[in-house]
Amino acid sequence: MAETSLSPRALYEEVAELLRQRIFNRELAPGSWIDELKLAEEYGISRTPLREALKVLATEGLVTMKVRRGAYVTEVSDSDLTDVYHLLALLESDAAEVVAAKATDAQIRELQNLHNELEKAVKNRERFFEINEAFHMRLLEIANNRWRDQMVADLRKVMKLNRHNSLLKSGRIEESLLEHRAIMAALVARDAAETAQRMREHFKSGLDAAA
Repeated sequence: MAETSLSPRALYEEVAELLRQRIFNRELAPGSWIDELKLAEEYGISRTPLREALKVLATEGLVTMKVRRGAYVTEVSDSDLTDVYHLLALLESDAAEVVAAKATDAQIRELQNLHNELEKAVKNRERFFEINEAFHMRLLEIANNRWRDQMVADLRKVMKLNRHNSLLKSGRIEESLLEHRAIMAALVARDAAETAQRMREHFKSGLDAAA
């Protein structure tokens, strides 16, 4: 009985992840209508797990459900983007402050190693953002507050809806790398206040590039 009850959940979660990646990759563009029938046929599933998957994405802010019109990929407004970056700056600067003050030397070395990988990826846009996200996620893990982690994870999903726009700004990757160097230097120096300030500045610059 337990196996039967778990499989539908596993299916809709799998479908949610497939759709999530299609949204991030712009295969499903912001503002576009999601054709449930077509997707159900494509994945070889009924519309029930597909609709459950869409509900999951709606709670994450990636999909907007409209009465009698169906599901649409969320379009992020300038106001939405400002709000998301504001909250991320608050949450991640707080986490950075905790890490600077309390992380072990080994954990600081972990972050330094990730930063070194970021330096190597400066000419590879997709790789750069992959390592960048890994750095931020590891910093949050070290800060060790699961409620903050959950909020950041949801906010970052919405931020990704606009990620490609931020990449179009000439020189943004190089600017981001300089900001990461400053964050890393403050972490190594164990300067909690400076680390938090540098993280806030990092998100302010990110918003300026994304807007």
